[in-house]
Amino acid sequence: MQSGLVILFSVLFLSGCGMQSIPTAKNDVEASLSEVTNQYKRRADLIPNLVATVQGYAKHEKETLEGVTQARAQATQVTIDPSKATPEQIQKYSQAQGQLSSALGRLLMVAEKYPDLKADQNFRDLQAQLEGTENRITIARQRYIESVKQFNNLVTVPPTSWTNSILYHHEKLPQWDVSADEKTKIEKPPEVKF
Repeated sequence: MQSGLVILFSVLFLSGCGMQSIPTAKNDVEASLSEVTNQYKRRADLIPNLVATVQGYAKHEKETLEGVTQARAQATQVTIDPSKATPEQIQKYSQAQGQLSSALGRLLMVAEKYPDLKADQNFRDLQAQLEGTENRITIARQRYIESVKQFNNLVTVPPTSWTNSILYHHEKLPQWDVSADEKTKIEKPPEVKF
């Protein structure tokens, strides 16, 4: 009878101590980071067509077009293995993607100067796809941030943190963050001119 109670107590204790929830949360973090990289890849795949379309209308905007192409090349060179991501890798990846976002913003501003380009159906389709992809990126990053938060709670808050310290030895994972340059831009209030 006592051994049955010990077994029952052990099963109840082990089921709530993080034996399954910590590895599951780690898998969720890796999957959500993979989704972030997947959406950034989708954006990178759209860029050559967008640049080619703009190039047909804005030939003398060579510097902007080259900047986008170069930023895309740099962004696609920085990769992350979700199962082995370090804070430094995530920061480097985030920074490369931020530079690409900035270059794309300049390209879309150039497009505003050319009414024929803005009227081009191919450009409008690419622009709509790019806007949709940017929304997907935002959602994927939001999901990643949430999964990291849940994982970090499991490895730092008792009783699951005790299981982590005994069995898994996981460290807190880094959160998605923007570069120092981007933070400065974000914190600066926008100028409104009439």
